[in-house]
Amino acid sequence: MNRRHSPLASLAVSWFATRALMLWLLAHNTEPVLGRGAVAREVWRLYFHWYETLSHGSFPAHDTLWQYPPGAGAVLLSPGLLPDLTYFQAFVVLTLTADALVTAALARAGTRPGRSLLGAALWIGGLPLLLHLPLARYDVQVTALAVLSLLTMSRSTRVCGAFAALGALVKVWPALVLLGTPRGPATRSAWTWAGVTGAASLGLFVVSFNNPLAFLRQQGNRGVQIESLGGTALSLARHAGWPGRARYQYGAIELVGPYVSAVATASLALTAAAFALLLLWRVRARHWTEATPFDAALCAVLLFTVTSRVISPQYMIWLVGLAAVCLTSRHTVQRPVAVLVLAATAVSAVAYPTLYAEVVGCTWTGCLLMLVRNGLLAAAAVLSFVRLWRSARPPAGGPAPMTEPRSGSGRLAHRALSAP
Repeated sequence: MNRRHSPLASLAVSWFATRALMLWLLAHNTEPVLGRGAVAREVWRLYFHWYETLSHGSFPAHDTLWQYPPGAGAVLLSPGLLPDLTYFQAFVVLTLTADALVTAALARAGTRPGRSLLGAALWIGGLPLLLHLPLARYDVQVTALAVLSLLTMSRSTRVCGAFAALGALVKVWPALVLLGTPRGPATRSAWTWAGVTGAASLGLFVVSFNNPLAFLRQQGNRGVQIESLGGTALSLARHAGWPGRARYQYGAIELVGPYVSAVATASLALTAAAFALLLLWRVRARHWTEATPFDAALCAVLLFTVTSRVISPQYMIWLVGLAAVCLTSRHTVQRPVAVLVLAATAVSAVAYPTLYAEVVGCTWTGCLLMLVRNGLLAAAAVLSFVRLWRSARPPAGGPAPMTEPRSGSGRLAHRALSAP
């Protein structure tokens, strides 16, 4: 008993210590090195403004900054459940609650036979690398839905699909976690329940709010963010005479000038190519382990992140969460990828908020920071896909025996995982 509870107690102490540090940083976020208040401002100014609009039964259709699916409205309204706190205080409390839920889910998964607590440790230690940023964005809540979707897959593919759909309604990308569901009944069950849950939830938003799909128009107008891979290339081009410049628009610092539209088009083409590669992997894959769905989810989100026109620092929260899920399994092939993700996360915190003025100014320091961060992400994406592809080959001795899941729907996944 003591041997089992000692690691869990250490994880709990580490969680409280690191989160206390993050709260301290948030309380002092007006310091120049912490962004002069820009990190927290997103909650008490922008999120609260949207909260007021949503409270009157309408999405902010004419706000160019509103670029999120309707499920985001539910997250932004949730601080209203704690009326004794200010909006900012309630938002931080709920974010910490979601963080604790992720930690508990990872720790519980890590205590199962053949699993590891390394995933919980990575989440606890990896999130503070972004300083106080995770407490002032709702990406922790989104990541929680994706993590729960993956961790419930072996027990109930129905619940797995429902969580993925709810996450996708908040920020789209959690739909990718279903890419690695085992073939056959497991995939049909998870995807069916994702479709049913998503359609029912979207219908509820359509009935309850005005303009629930307004985000589509604003999202289509996004350009090339300065922190994206394409933005890094254009920032370096400024030192070679490119006449473009950085400008705040659509809620981010984007680059404007000649060839920007071509870079944006190239990013979309790379995203399409990444999707095609993932589909090819799924068609060609012949071997699944218990970690394959986890590994595929991390790989898919990495590829879509790297090829995106926007790579905001909070995107790293998604990757840390998915890397943590991978490390709960001893069968994962993504351990070196997780190391690269952690390194990229640490560099992201230096770029924003610490030296963001250098990044916006496209100085050599700012360009070097983004070149290192995005280079780490690109290397992680390539390595992740290569290792995922190789892991799909049938082993010489046949597939490893799997532990029988407890629930009926989980047995669907077990039979698919064990099938040749």
